Amino acid sequence: MAGEFDLSGKVAIVTGASRGLGQYFSRALARAGADVVITSRTLESLAQTQADIEAMGRTAVPCVLDVRRLETIQPMVDQAMVRFGRIDILVNNAGCNVRKPSVDVTPDDWAFVVDTILRGTFFVTTAVVRTSMLPRKTGRIVSVGSGTSLFGMPGIVPYCASRGGITQMTKALAAEWAPHGITVNVLAPGWFRTAQNDILFQNPEWVAYVTDKIPAGRTGLPNDMDGAVVFLASDASLYVTGQLLFVDGGFTIGAMSAMPAKR
Repeated sequence: MAGEFDLSGKVAIVTGASRGLGQYFSRALARAGADVVITSRTLESLAQTQADIEAMGRTAVPCVLDVRRLETIQPMVDQAMVRFGRIDILVNNAGCNVRKPSVDVTPDDWAFVVDTILRGTFFVTTAVVRTSMLPRKTGRIVSVGSGTSLFGMPGIVPYCASRGGITQMTKALAAEWAPHGITVNVLAPGWFRTAQNDILFQNPEWVAYVTDKIPAGRTGLPNDMDGAVVFLASDASLYVTGQLLFVDGGFTIGAMSAMPAKR
C-alpha cells in the first residue's frame, strides 16, 4: 500500500508556489519523491521554495507563469517538457481575492479574481493535459478550492463564484477525461494562515470566532495538507475523480451545525 503513495520518478507542476499553500504543496510532493516545476509571476519569489525542494534531494525547476496572461502558459509547459519529457501531476494553486461589499465590486475586481482562479486554472489544465497527459493516457490534476466551494460568504462574492466554479469545472473535466486515465479533483483547505488572509488572523476575536466553529479546535498547520495532496497526486487515488475533499478540521460541518434549524 505504501508504494501507491510513492511519487518517485513523477513530475509535478505547482502554480503559485512562491508562498503559503503553494509552498506547502510543493514540499509535500517533493517529500513523497516527485520533482517539481514551481511557478510564480517572478523567478526571484521562488528561491525559498526551490531551496526547500533541493534540500530534500529532489529537482526544482522555477518557471515564470502569470495565469491571467494566457501567453505565459504554454511556454511554462514547454519548459517542463524539455526538462523532464513528461508531466504527471498538476496542482492548480494560484489564487487571489478582493474583499469589499458586492455593490462596490468593479469589473476589474471581478476579472482579477475570476480570471486568476477560474479562467487561469482551466487554461493551465488544458495546456498540460493536451501536451502530456492525453498522449500518455495518465495524469493527476488537483485544483485548490475552499469552504466557499460549498457555501457562500459575504464580502468576497467574486472569490465564492470562482471557487464554486472550480468545483463544477472539475466535475465536468473528470467526466470527460476519466476514459483517458486522468483524474481531476478539488482539494479544499479550511482556515490556514497565509499571506492572502493574514489580515484576518491578526484579529484575535476573529480567530477565536472561527476556531469555535472548527470541531478539531484549531486552524490549520502547514503539514495538515500533506497527506491529502499526496493522496490525490498518487496512484492511491486511481479510482477517485470529480471529488471535493475538505481538509478543514471539520469546519464545514461545524459551520453547518451552527446554522439555526428551519421551522
